[in-house]
Amino acid sequence: MALIPPFFIDCVVAIGTLVEGQTRWMGTGFLFGELHEETEDTTNIYAVYLVTNKHVIQNLDLILVRFNPQNDQSAKDYPVVLKDKDGNLQWTGHPDPEVDVAVIGVNIGNVRAEGMKCNFFESDRHIETIAQLQEREASEGDSIFIMGFPMGILAKDRQHVFVRNGIISRIRDLFEKRSKDFVVDAFVFPGNSGGPVISRPEVQSITGTKFSNKSNLIGIVKAYIPYNDVAISQQTNRPRVIFEENTGLSKVEPVDYILETIEEAKKKNVS
Repeated sequence: MALIPPFFIDCVVAIGTLVEGQTRWMGTGFLFGELHEETEDTTNIYAVYLVTNKHVIQNLDLILVRFNPQNDQSAKDYPVVLKDKDGNLQWTGHPDPEVDVAVIGVNIGNVRAEGMKCNFFESDRHIETIAQLQEREASEGDSIFIMGFPMGILAKDRQHVFVRNGIISRIRDLFEKRSKDFVVDAFVFPGNSGGPVISRPEVQSITGTKFSNKSNLIGIVKAYIPYNDVAISQQTNRPRVIFEENTGLSKVEPVDYILETIEEAKKKNVS
């Protein structure tokens, strides 16, 4: 019994960069398809974007994304240019500086033509916005999955994403518009940034409340929430060293900001 649609795995990519000629894997991204044209059959047309955090790709000229093959061949790394020859950014960040979402339009035709496993979340079928989460009464304690590549851990010739379990820890601030993100109880580490957060299907709920039996994209990992552990000198009784530790709580940007960032990208292309 699968709790995550198997093709969701092929939506997620590792993001790397070149350091002195060597590939260093440093973040996570995923492919997201915005419905571009609805057809009479099931072959709707989508504009596909690579989604990640601003802070993952900021100050870089080029990144690498890896896809797995359909057969036993090695995975392949594809370059994505982030600046043109004049230094203009080829990616778009959310206009709000506090929102850590970035998108770049991609053509996945070549990737698929070369026999790579490549899929994307569909904006009309596989997501839940803030309004949709409220409508189904999403709440603290609801189960989620986080997908990504913590610590840049990647096999030499494969891209197999790590999936971790967690719960929504605080979301009412988002619903009440007191916060721009929500919090999950799930450990994330450097490398997880930009990874998708997926709702977990539930078959039970408290009487009188709603439940969801689908797995959907509900957000994108932003960062873990740290706390400071202070070492005190026994001689002077003053702080000597401050250690930053991971609380196990992580901030998540809702799907709405992905949609808003795509709209911003479309405006740039029109102008």
